[in-house]
Amino acid sequence: MNWRNTFRRTAFAVVFAVVAVLPAVGSSWQPDILPGYEQRKVSLGNGDVATVVRHCGNASHRQAVVYLHGFNDYFFQSQLGDSIQAHGYSFYAVDLRRYGRSLRQGDRPFDVDDLATYFAEIDSVLSVAKADGVRNVYLLGHSTGGLILSYYLQQRGTGAGFIKGLMLNSPFLDMNLSWFQEKMLVPLVSIMPFKSMLISQGNSRAYSESLLKRYHGEWAYNTSWKFEVSPKVSVGWITAIHRAQKKLHKKDTNIGVPILLMRSARSVGGSDWNPDFNRGDSVLDVDDISKFGRRLGSDVDERVFDGGLHDLILSAESVRNQVYATMFSWLSAR
Repeated sequence: MNWRNTFRRTAFAVVFAVVAVLPAVGSSWQPDILPGYEQRKVSLGNGDVATVVRHCGNASHRQAVVYLHGFNDYFFQSQLGDSIQAHGYSFYAVDLRRYGRSLRQGDRPFDVDDLATYFAEIDSVLSVAKADGVRNVYLLGHSTGGLILSYYLQQRGTGAGFIKGLMLNSPFLDMNLSWFQEKMLVPLVSIMPFKSMLISQGNSRAYSESLLKRYHGEWAYNTSWKFEVSPKVSVGWITAIHRAQKKLHKKDTNIGVPILLMRSARSVGGSDWNPDFNRGDSVLDVDDISKFGRRLGSDVDERVFDGGLHDLILSAESVRNQVYATMFSWLSAR
């Protein structure tokens, strides 16, 4: 690690020690849309807000898990939070600015031009946990949430040891594109000056059909917050993803905490639903998850789940039970 990184992480540890004892600036706690949870709005400046969600049974725990959702997503997986709380951990989640509970009229959903923008949300939820008496935190990120948390730890460090580990659920560590698109087109798009220009991600709804009860899945969620068809993304968003992934791809990357890297056994292609979409990752290349996930640190425990969906905890019951067992075994060993 060079002196600049050392200085940056040391400075952050000092700042975190001061601000983490204070609650996030925002509204008081209110009942959440999920039974057994409560939420609090956090002001981020420039008119943006985020939403911190916590389990109502948190009070007695001194260790916590903080969850961060993926792209075109929000926290609705109450079974996850309930299970974590029942195993003796406080549970927190955050809906990022322009996502889910934090969406406001006039927002362009999910848009950002620098993933470091989200560090404010992570700081806020960690501050809430610290103020609640939590002493140790484990981060859990799905897809883009996994990318953001990995990037946060690389750039910010562990908050003087407050963050003890990272669990990754199919992290978005590389674009799932052809060689030409990844090596030539994405870098070219990333230097374009027209950051607000929108680019289509296609019209497939196969992944949402594998999740939603009214199609072939088990789940119900707000499709005004988690769209059935993934929306267009801006050039700025592509730039933000590319820059963060590029920094994490460096072979000397070491984010400084133990990592549980979880992924499906296989990827599924195509744009029309078929039964394979309920048995594989239809969003990312699982080989890329493995390749770049194992580079993130010196202590990476990779686990592969046959039949796992892109969001592993939304997989068929037999698979998600394996995911939960793996997570709690890994946590107890820490």
